[in-house]
Amino acid sequence: MSSKIYPIGIQNFESLRRDNYFYIDKTALIYQMVKTGRYYFLSRPRRFGKSLLVSTLEAYFLGKKELFTGLAMEKQEKDWINYPVLHLDLNARNYEDADSLLEELNKNLEIWERTYSSPYSDRAPEERFYHVIRLAYEQTGQRVVILVDEYGKPMLQAIGNEALQREFRNMLKPFYGVLKTLDGCIKFALLTGVTKFGKISVFSDLNNLNDISMYEPFVSICGMTEREIHENLKAELHELAAAQKMTYEQAAAELKECYDGYHFVENTEGIYNPFSVLNTFYKMKFGSYWFETGTPTYLVELLKRSHYDLERMAHVQTDADVLNSIYGDEDLIPVIFQSGYLTIKGYDKEFGLYRLGFPNREVEEGFIKFLVPFYTRLSKVEAPFEIQKFVMELRAGDVDAFFKRLRSFFADTPYELVSDLELHYQNVLFIIYKLLGFYVNAERHTSDGRIDLVLQTDRFIYVMEFKLNGTAEEAMAQINEKGYAQPFEKDGRQLFKIGVNFSNKTRNIEKWIVEKQS
Repeated sequence: MSSKIYPIGIQNFESLRRDNYFYIDKTALIYQMVKTGRYYFLSRPRRFGKSLLVSTLEAYFLGKKELFTGLAMEKQEKDWINYPVLHLDLNARNYEDADSLLEELNKNLEIWERTYSSPYSDRAPEERFYHVIRLAYEQTGQRVVILVDEYGKPMLQAIGNEALQREFRNMLKPFYGVLKTLDGCIKFALLTGVTKFGKISVFSDLNNLNDISMYEPFVSICGMTEREIHENLKAELHELAAAQKMTYEQAAAELKECYDGYHFVENTEGIYNPFSVLNTFYKMKFGSYWFETGTPTYLVELLKRSHYDLERMAHVQTDADVLNSIYGDEDLIPVIFQSGYLTIKGYDKEFGLYRLGFPNREVEEGFIKFLVPFYTRLSKVEAPFEIQKFVMELRAGDVDAFFKRLRSFFADTPYELVSDLELHYQNVLFIIYKLLGFYVNAERHTSDGRIDLVLQTDRFIYVMEFKLNGTAEEAMAQINEKGYAQPFEKDGRQLFKIGVNFSNKTRNIEKWIVEKQS
């Protein structure tokens, strides 16, 4: 059994090192960051190691050389100067109103003011911050290091509440703007977060930040690469393989399929989700560890409010300006990409276009399953059992049972969706198609207003065509006229052609007809 102690939930570098937790050495990259720039911004998904990165920088700038014994930084750094460090962690609480953010800023400001004997505690937060930085520099003779973890969490929590976002923005904009005002007093600054909020002016006064979120040299500063896993966890991967009754190669492939696939820059190595990898080795089993620790409710609210086409989300094409832009009502892709639910899958250099998709199976399966209660009548608890029944009916060739169950998915369509029923139907079908695709071979195509779906099991092939306010007969005629079933006619499995009609009036599946072909 492995002797490693995995740092699950451990975000403090000093604690991690003193208590001998497992650590993949990122200090060479950190040293490079410190020596090649001063003001940085880094966006990465939650639980990706941002807080540990900030804590490591804090230990380095406090001159705690002993914590870096045996790491790359020990050989690279010769001076080990103790700088004044102001570390603000906005991940520490929920932000329900403007007072909650003010309380969090006050808590940190009061600590700093006591440390540097600042007499300006009766001023506005940005003025207090200004004077703390100035006094720290004057009293220590060393320029100040400023580290802000999850700088935009209040803004993220207020998505959908414009008035509250405005209050948060009006408080944070001048606060962060102090960094530019006091450039001569500052040695280094790093702000981290899940998403970027520059377009809505949080950073409009702070245009000297170097955004390294999509910068190749620092692509692996958070997360794990395949090489790092095989170099640091080879024995544990053998142990995982044995526990799961797999070969080493099979276990490595499963680990890759489940947790690899994050590409923050085009044509770079994939990054594994560190939280899921550590949990897998700790528990010696695969699971949806990252997804289960936080539900992206704000994303679903954005998707529903903007009547977003989920099909589009699964294979987006966009450019660098969009990926680097900020959350806004006009496009949800930046916040979905920056939150880690989409990643770069391909890049067209000629046109500068990125193709996005789900990074790996954990994210794809977790996200689609999470959507079910928001788009159907089913609860989170009921959904897995319904999907199991769907799959069993497909495997048994029971078409009528399948469509009766599918009809129940559309029951009680909310009245507010009536104005966009077609998109609602398409979104529910997309969710079902994706869920079934984890268990059967599924293909889905949409063009010219048609939706056709092909599902394949070991014994059956189903070719389906869906119409809105047409007829099931018209859907069947289209299958035959367009030859949708032709590619499968010489296959040994039994073929079902199925025409389906949705009714605007009943807001549900009205009729389906089936043609069997042996």
